Amino acid sequence: MMQQYRSNSYLFGGNAPYVEELYEAYLDNPGSVPENWRQYFDALQHVPAVDGSERPDVPHAPVIESFAQRAKSNALTAKASSADLAVARKQVHVQSLIAAYRSLGSRWADLDPLKRQERPRIPELEPAFYDLSESDMDITFSATNTYFTTAEQMTLRQIVQALRETYCSTIGAEFMHITDQSQKRWWQQRLESIRSKPSLTVEQKKHILERLTAAEGLERYLHTKYVGQKRFSLEGGESFIAAMDELIQQAGQKGVQEIVIGMAHRGRLNVLVNTLGKMPKDLFAEFEHTAPEDLPAGDVKYHQGFSSDVATSGGPVHLSLAFNPSHLEIVNPVVEGSVRARMDRRDDKVGAQVLPVLVHGDSAFGGQGVNQETLALSETRGYSTGGTVHLIINNQIGFTTSDPRDLRSTLYCTDVVKMVEAPVLHVNGDDPEAVVLAAQLALEFRMTFRKDVVVDIICFRKLGHNEQDTPALTQPLMYRKIAAHPGTRKLYADKLAAQGLGETLGDDMAKAYRAAMDAGRHTVDPVLSNFKSKYAVDWTPFIGKKWTDAADTAIPLTEWKRLAERLTTFPESVNLHPLVKKVYDDRASMGRGDTNVDWGMGEHMAFASLVASGYAVRLSGEDCGRGTFTHRHAVIHDQKREKWDEGTYVPLQNVADNQAPFVVIDSILSEEAVLAFEYGYAGSDPNTLVIWEAQFGDFANGAQVVIDQFIASGEVKWGRANGLVLMLPHGYEGQGPEHSSARLERFMQLSADNNMQVVQPTTASQIFHLLRRQMVRQFRKPLVIMTPKSLLRNKDATSPLSEFTSGEFRTVIGELKADIDAAKVKRVIACSGKVYYDLVKKREEKGAADVAIIRVEQLYPFPHKAFSAELKKYPNATEIVWCQDEPQNQGAWFFVQHYIHENMSEGQKLGYAGRPSSASPAVGYAHLHQEQQKALLEQAFAKLKGFVLNK
Repeated sequence: MMQQYRSNSYLFGGNAPYVEELYEAYLDNPGSVPENWRQYFDALQHVPAVDGSERPDVPHAPVIESFAQRAKSNALTAKASSADLAVARKQVHVQSLIAAYRSLGSRWADLDPLKRQERPRIPELEPAFYDLSESDMDITFSATNTYFTTAEQMTLRQIVQALRETYCSTIGAEFMHITDQSQKRWWQQRLESIRSKPSLTVEQKKHILERLTAAEGLERYLHTKYVGQKRFSLEGGESFIAAMDELIQQAGQKGVQEIVIGMAHRGRLNVLVNTLGKMPKDLFAEFEHTAPEDLPAGDVKYHQGFSSDVATSGGPVHLSLAFNPSHLEIVNPVVEGSVRARMDRRDDKVGAQVLPVLVHGDSAFGGQGVNQETLALSETRGYSTGGTVHLIINNQIGFTTSDPRDLRSTLYCTDVVKMVEAPVLHVNGDDPEAVVLAAQLALEFRMTFRKDVVVDIICFRKLGHNEQDTPALTQPLMYRKIAAHPGTRKLYADKLAAQGLGETLGDDMAKAYRAAMDAGRHTVDPVLSNFKSKYAVDWTPFIGKKWTDAADTAIPLTEWKRLAERLTTFPESVNLHPLVKKVYDDRASMGRGDTNVDWGMGEHMAFASLVASGYAVRLSGEDCGRGTFTHRHAVIHDQKREKWDEGTYVPLQNVADNQAPFVVIDSILSEEAVLAFEYGYAGSDPNTLVIWEAQFGDFANGAQVVIDQFIASGEVKWGRANGLVLMLPHGYEGQGPEHSSARLERFMQLSADNNMQVVQPTTASQIFHLLRRQMVRQFRKPLVIMTPKSLLRNKDATSPLSEFTSGEFRTVIGELKADIDAAKVKRVIACSGKVYYDLVKKREEKGAADVAIIRVEQLYPFPHKAFSAELKKYPNATEIVWCQDEPQNQGAWFFVQHYIHENMSEGQKLGYAGRPSSASPAVGYAHLHQEQQKALLEQAFAKLKGFVLNK
């Protein structure tokens, strides 16, 4: 009877693997099984188990009963006996046990080198939870949906042993949260087939020991030679260096040609020397303050980047370690942007040739919101890099004084990655072989599925947060255990000695490494000193150039008309919205010269002329395809399309037969990560006009770290040139404190050393020439544009076609009113931005013919020569007034007053007209805004009060 049942029933016949997989899938995710099975299982959710208890989580008994009933219906099967049902029930219980270990086994894994925590009680990992007793341990069960053995059956004892070896050893895997069954099966096969244990040759083991010796050797050398100096030691986490080495070598074998690495401080000096091959003598020079100081500011040694080329069995691999500030994880999206630029340069659509590797601290990874933003970008069209390998140096302590109860609100520091269903391998740092295996598996997964993956190396930090810290003050228990720990290198050396690989092997390696340090030699072999990839970017044409260098930004009339026609001609299959059709009909008129050119057309023609000339354009931001103020319409949405992912047309991608790419991306609702990504992209591609547009300029607040620590200071700290453009809508139109100001004053405060350009153009031709100037001129500095809102549709801000086919960007625009007699001018009003048009209107109302108005279009670097030339046109002017929309303590006033004063003549007085100082960027009440606007315009023409500067 039993044999017949096993031969023909749903459980033991040919359908056994199918049924087992169905049931396992149902336990993991009910929605993943066919509807008829799901309904059947759902209907049996609350039937009592065999012991009479309620088990809604795993309703084994009713499932078995249902299987038995189905078996009964088989004409070839006799009525199942009670013994048959018991065996069937236990089989499904075994499947539930296997599923539990795959989901929860990491909770029992041997992960902590310090062994501070007791193993938690998890009933689901005990056979008894499933009514499996000691008497069942030697019963044979089906093992067809596992990868522990090639046999179809195993005893329960063998199954439990295999589960614990695989999921509860020094690797704790989390992958069952992934909804893709093929990815889950991939992990099950990879881990279960080897029981999470690597198979290494003697030479491979010796190489791991050599890497551990190098990691420990550098730290101890620095500790004795440069006592008390900060270096953010890696001691306690040396296995990380072995993981990096394995990752690079395996990546090279799989065809990767570039790896871009981002990491903060911990272990950075070790990576520089032992992974990238920085000469130890060069590092020592930085400790001894004898390194060449060829930068205006420079930076500390544990912020420095580096690049090198190393040999792998698959060919040379270029390694780049990104420069980073102290703001922990902020370098991560910068790395991703750099990787995307390199991918685009190679036409690498999936990240087959370029790999991002991000190294994190445990508390920072879970605590810094930029990681969530970066993960959210990871699988979007404009930002995907084909998956990132994340390595966490998990010190289990955070900063220094952290109580474990205050570290985070999640079980693991890696739980944030579950939002993108990334798998996680937690691994004990004291098992370097397991760490190397985890790195191998992580890379293989990334290259197979093009998704993020995490290796969480759980280790410890031998010293404090830095070498001047005493962590035992707040962590006495932890640091007593650390003090007694012999070190990962010593443990592994002893393990290899016990395996007969040599009693003195570890000591011999340590002595050899010390000798290399004393000689200042390379510790990475082989570093390729003369290799240069054909994809390398040459920045030398952009070095040493000045912002005053000339740039021919006008385009011939014939080219203007050709581009305009291509921009405004659509395939017959594209059905435009009536409002969009009106926009493009108007643009066609502008292209012919029938009407003046507005802002949107001026911008479009700048882009079109650039891509037609071979310069790529990449524009991203929230809502930038349409434009927040619906002025752009760079992406046309077919109004009759049937599918959401079809039916778009981008005119700027169709302006020439062999044009450069034009990419426009509506980003996720993020400022910090997106801006950092674009900074990284621009820093890796000087021949692409990279633009980030804020929805409102105020929203740049959310990316202030990027602006402060990269855009404003990256060149003077690290020598990193960058041509990123920020478009920040700015202007006081009564929209309240969060929709008025791009915080111009912050950019002015950050401006020094000719580090960036801050401009506020006021006409369509100005934005045209400005955008073209950014690429045509061989000068790469960040460009911050205070773009308008109301001027987008202001007819006074339009420009005649002649201003595009001749001329250039004007840093200062002088008085345009022809009937102003320069000899009679008594007052010159200088301003920037939208307020100019308000001032012109006010002057007409007052009939103030003795007032000239000058627009400063470029606020930094301040155009002294052009501004001075305009002032000198009015020799009888005794008053200079700076007028602005912003409150007095904001805007450009406090910064330009000194520039203006420098250009004033003897006897002239300088005054201010604008809103009074305010804690808020703008008022929120419309009537109050109007009152303030009226008052500041009156003030611009009124008698000066409270002179600021006299000359």
